[in-house]
Amino acid sequence: MTEGIATNSFETRLFYVDAQTLARLSCYSTVDGSIVTSNVHEAVDQDVDAAVTAASAAFPSWAAFSPEKRACILHKFADLMERDADNLAYLEAVCNVKPVKLFRGYELPQAVSIFRYYAGWCGKVHGESFPTSNGFLKIVQREPLGVCAAITAFNAPIMGMAMKATPCLATGNTLIMKSSERTPLSTLYLGKLANEAGFPPGVFNIISGGALAGSLLAKHMDIDQVSFTGSAFIGKQIAQAALRSNLKRVALELGGKSPSIIFPDAKLDVALSWCVNGILVLSGQVCFASSRVYVYESIKKQVVEQMKASFESVEELFGDPLDEDVEFPPLFNQGHFDRVKGFIDRGKEEATLVTGGEAMFAKGHWMQPTIFVDPTPDAEISREEVFGPMVIIIGFTDEEEVVAQANNTQFGLAGAIFTQDINRAVRIASAISCGTVGINCCGVLDATVPFGGYKQSGLGRELGQDALAEYT
Repeated sequence: MTEGIATNSFETRLFYVDAQTLARLSCYSTVDGSIVTSNVHEAVDQDVDAAVTAASAAFPSWAAFSPEKRACILHKFADLMERDADNLAYLEAVCNVKPVKLFRGYELPQAVSIFRYYAGWCGKVHGESFPTSNGFLKIVQREPLGVCAAITAFNAPIMGMAMKATPCLATGNTLIMKSSERTPLSTLYLGKLANEAGFPPGVFNIISGGALAGSLLAKHMDIDQVSFTGSAFIGKQIAQAALRSNLKRVALELGGKSPSIIFPDAKLDVALSWCVNGILVLSGQVCFASSRVYVYESIKKQVVEQMKASFESVEELFGDPLDEDVEFPPLFNQGHFDRVKGFIDRGKEEATLVTGGEAMFAKGHWMQPTIFVDPTPDAEISREEVFGPMVIIIGFTDEEEVVAQANNTQFGLAGAIFTQDINRAVRIASAISCGTVGINCCGVLDATVPFGGYKQSGLGRELGQDALAEYT
């Protein structure tokens, strides 16, 4: 069990501005629903205005900082995250669904690598020039937008922060970061690190709050860009608020219903390992979870049997995210558990249930890993994002047929192809309407590769060089 930090040392205040009201939020344990803290300061109208004022005042000097100084601060911040890995892991797990094992072994190193990647871009964001064919020299410059806002999802506060904050700050913008009201503790802790790293006051602001704070950011007349990760429903509301206010730029990373396609020449042990982990990581509470698996008919029975055995063999790895041996956490709360259970119960009318579909323990919100086979074409479980440990397996025999099925969804975030035929892999990767397609892998993020979706999976790109354009 992780030792953690004393609850009275939680950072619950807003960062760089003091809360001007007594509004407070509570955070709850995902394991037993107990209150972790009820003293998280909630940003309301005056607080958001104060944060924007601070960010606006800091922008000119931060934009004028030498690239070397900005890079130094970003590297220092990454160093401090590594130093305080245990504290961050505890805060990510205590009221979140992030197992400490997963955070320390994967997510924190990823977040650190993103900071170091964009620190390397400071001073390298260049424009273009064109020859004087008409008597004029044409010069195109990339300039920071100004004050930006970022809103992260409950399931990945630190990773979401890294993906949004780093290209924003590296290009000379100032930032107001709002975490989910459900999981603010790890993000608020970063205020201490921002001070120690040397960010000037007002450059990197952190607030807490729910729908009100998010709405205030989206419609604020002095914010130049807002980046949001969450549901398509809320994403559309943010885009509408931005449109109705000052036409601020909007970047949205929304839901997914990611397909993985397994051909008969695939290395099955590789495909199964990726697909099992691709739906069970965070118990399926991931936007790019591999929730639809299309399998060539001649190997479908084998794949179903082996995935069923894999799902049943990992049930002992579900448990309290604070336990060092746990790999798979509970669903976030009772409401989300009931939502996932509703999908599964309705799915029994639309497909064949192979395994799972029940609560794992007498208490808490753990759901058995669940497999459905061959749902009807218009089945809800084929179309909607469940956000839980549930996968559907569908047989196919024709390449064009499986591409059409994979694209038959409102989402287009990620996908995967498992085959040893590189020509087929590249051909189908181009045909699938997904922002990211893995070949013989799925659910992989890399700082150098742009990430984002087609259709209702969002607008814009995070990570890679492409993300710099979102903030310039």
